[in-house]
Amino acid sequence: MFYNVEDISTEREKLEVEKFLERFQLRYEEVDDTIILRDNGKIIATCSKLGNVLKCFAVDEEYQGLGLTNILVSNMTDRLHEQNIFHHFIFTKPESTYLFENLAYKNIYTTDKVALLETGNQNINKYLKQICTKYNIDKEKEYTAIVMNCNPFTLGHRYLIETASQENENVIVFVVEEDKSKFSFKDRIELVKKGTADLSNVNVIPAGKYIISMATFPSYFLKKEDDILKVYTELDCNIFGKYFAREMGITKRYMGNEPTCKVTSIYNFSMAKVLPKYGLEIKVIERKQIGNEVISASRVRDLLEKREFDQIKEIVPKTTYDFLVKYKEKHL
Repeated sequence: MFYNVEDISTEREKLEVEKFLERFQLRYEEVDDTIILRDNGKIIATCSKLGNVLKCFAVDEEYQGLGLTNILVSNMTDRLHEQNIFHHFIFTKPESTYLFENLAYKNIYTTDKVALLETGNQNINKYLKQICTKYNIDKEKEYTAIVMNCNPFTLGHRYLIETASQENENVIVFVVEEDKSKFSFKDRIELVKKGTADLSNVNVIPAGKYIISMATFPSYFLKKEDDILKVYTELDCNIFGKYFAREMGITKRYMGNEPTCKVTSIYNFSMAKVLPKYGLEIKVIERKQIGNEVISASRVRDLLEKREFDQIKEIVPKTTYDFLVKYKEKHL
């Protein structure tokens, strides 16, 4: 039997896909492309993507075993190639990994709730070797790592990095590489580089696609009662420990104490639980304060909306302040 691959465009069709996915306890979350297969007018299979992540897969029980997953993946891969994307990921349920492994996907890591697979002209080991070469990372040395979003870079971020710099010989700062923040990745990493330029033992590098951002983590396959944040952090920390620490000689990870933000607090808890299994030491640093208030990027963003530049000046480096003044002229 031959089935035509169809695009969807109308709200009615999107609702059809939503209803179809609900049968499999899946959610139709943010996507930029969706394809479907029909038989006698009814949807029998679907697949979507967002950027270079394939998601929202489902095949009707009656039609499983007929190679429909292969049809969907092949078609979506062709679309990615047309966009010059030759490497992509799939997040899925652990019990579904075999479907994609049979299509030449490589399993990066699987927890009890989620599996991350990849395929294409890149893989995590190859990527890390490239990063080590590009940024002169010598895995024979020992490195301390910090992962930051820096939206934007504040004196709080600077304090954490400077503390690590004073206490360790070599520090790598990974800046989360996604553009769902107020400030673009390009601007954020540039601010970190400028704000730490005087620290000779600090290497600021892109986090890449393997250090996952909560903003881009697909959760369509998780049940409502699952703690999405817990699932995300467990996957992210295990990938960091299994691959990044091993390939880059990372023996410590620094993090700021987080009394107010639930997301960061849970992430820190997962790090403390997972990373020691890979031989990493965890160091928690008290957050820098001005007066009785912890310095935070969210505070800077709030002050920026209110144009309170006198207060902003107190909690960001001069390089960030100068950037925000120019940003205000363009965007506010």
